[in-house]
Parts: sequence; structure tokens; C-alpha cells
Amino acid sequence: MKLDNITVLDFETSGLDPARDRVIEMAAIRCYGGEIVSQFNTLIRFDGRLAPKITEITGITDADLVNGMDEETAFRILNRVIGDSIIVAHNAMFDLSFLHHTLLRLANRSFNNSFLDTLTISRARHVYPHNLKEMCTRYGIELEGAHRSLNDVYACWKLLEKMNEEQSVEPELNVLGYLKKFGMPKWHPQHASLVSVEIKYA
Repeated sequence: MKLDNITVLDFETSGLDPARDRVIEMAAIRCYGGEIVSQFNTLIRFDGRLAPKITEITGITDADLVNGMDEETAFRILNRVIGDSIIVAHNAMFDLSFLHHTLLRLANRSFNNSFLDTLTISRARHVYPHNLKEMCTRYGIELEGAHRSLNDVYACWKLLEKMNEEQSVEPELNVLGYLKKFGMPKWHPQHASLVSVEIKYA
């Protein structure tokens, strides 16, 4: 697959519930013909208090978010970056759910872009574990500062490139894997093909 017109995105969030929690950091890189042509990265102002676990995972504190961009402006810019491109994320179900619920709340609409989930592809091709850091290690990709959005999107882009070189990712377009033991996701894009995944262990 020729990796043209792609936006790799990543959200750090205040929790795991896309209907209730908020995006606190976002990053996106727009790629054409194998080249990164633009990027956007910002912290987002948050009115609540972050759980200590979120700060532990991301390193983001309440003080960091005081001067963050307001949510509506951040998503308006993100929307322009994405445009008509294919959205790429590692564990896309998570990021696409937050994108859907936030757009619904702010603009009363969702998105209809095609997407690629590097986690679904990783699970289909490799044995456990499949987190972004482990997958980058497998492919010799450097990932410093995981769980910060800009670092994660660059790593995800490199991972997609490597996996596409190995074997075209085109058949994985709009495919979302979910773990059988957790059941079907509460929400998914209407154009997604849902596949029940069994984890392969070495």
C-alpha cells in the first residue's frame, strides 16, 4: 500500500471513558508520499483534577494544563490537519472513540475517514505483547518518552511504515480488532469491520 494522505494521531486523556473523560493532550502528523508535511501538538486546558495515575502514566500535571489550548480550538485545528486523510493510531478504538464523542459534543457530528489500527495489525502478525513500545522494539524503532502524544505519533508512523514494507497493510483498512473476553466495543465507526481477536502467545 502506498502510504499517501495519512494522519497519525494520539490522545492522552483524563480517563478511559470517551463519553465522560476529556482529551488533555493531542498530537497529529500529516504525511504525504512517505514524508511528514505538517504536525500539530498541544496540551488542552482541563477544568477537573487529574487522577494521580494519569500523571504517573503521562507525566502531565494539573499545572501543565492551566495554560493549555481550549478544547474547541484544539479540535478545530486537528480537524483541519486530518481533512480527508486516512487516520492512523495504535489502539485506534481508543483514539477514534474520543474523537467521535468530542466532535459529537462540540459540533454535533462525527467523522467518516478511513483508518488503520497498528494494534490490530500487530495482533494479527505477532505474538504478545503488542503495546507500542514493545512493537517498536521488535522493529528497531526508538521510542523515547512513551505516553506523550508527539513521541507516540512519530513511533506509530515508523511502525506503520515498517509493517507496510513487510506486507501491505491495505487489507487492514477500516479493520478493528477487539478481544473476545471483553466482548464487542460499546461504540465503533459505522464503516469499521470488527474482528474478534485471539491473542497469540510465544
